[in-house]
Amino acid sequence: MLFDSHMRTLLDASVALVNALTDGEARGRRYVAPQGAERVEAVRAALSAAADLGRAEADRLADTAQVLRVVFEAAAADRLDDAAPALNALLRDSGARPQLDRAPGQPWQVHFHGADDSYAIGWSAGCATGLAMALGGDYAGRLGVCAAPRCDRVYVDTSRNAGRQFCSTACQNRVKAAVFRARRAGG
Repeated sequence: MLFDSHMRTLLDASVALVNALTDGEARGRRYVAPQGAERVEAVRAALSAAADLGRAEADRLADTAQVLRVVFEAAAADRLDDAAPALNALLRDSGARPQLDRAPGQPWQVHFHGADDSYAIGWSAGCATGLAMALGGDYAGRLGVCAAPRCDRVYVDTSRNAGRQFCSTACQNRVKAAVFRARRAGG
C-alpha cells in the first residue's frame, strides 16, 4: 500500500473514530456509541491521545465520525458521487488546508489545520483530508465496511491484493466458523 505514515495515521484515526463513535453492529452484537464522559474517553482511546479533551470537542468528533461513516459506506458500495459531497462538506466545515508546522526541536510536518485550531477541528480536518486523498487517489476501493453478518464496522484495506473483507480477524473467523458448521451440517 502506498500510504505514507502520516496519511496512514489519518486513515487509521478515521476508522477508529467511526468504529468507536457511531451506532450499529460490531462482531455480531448491537453497538451503541458512548455518550457524555464515556464519549470523551472513547475519543481519547480512538486517537491514542492524552490531550485535555472536553465534551464539546468529543461531541464535535462524534459528528465528524457520522460524516466519515457516510463516506466509508458510500465508497464501499462504489457510490463515490455520494461520498464526495459529504467529504467536501466536512473539508469546508473543518477549514482543512495544508500547511507546514513544527514544534520546537522537531522537523517540519504537513498538517491540515491551523496551529490555533481546536483539537477536534484539527482531527476533523486531518481525517477529512486523509479520506479525500484516498478517494481522489485511486484508493476509494480500499475503504470498506465489514462483510460479516451483523457487523458494520469500517476498515482501510492495506493488503497487497486489496482482498480484505472484514474489519477484524474476529469477524473473519466468525464467518469461517459459520461456513464450516453449515457445510458440516449439510454433508
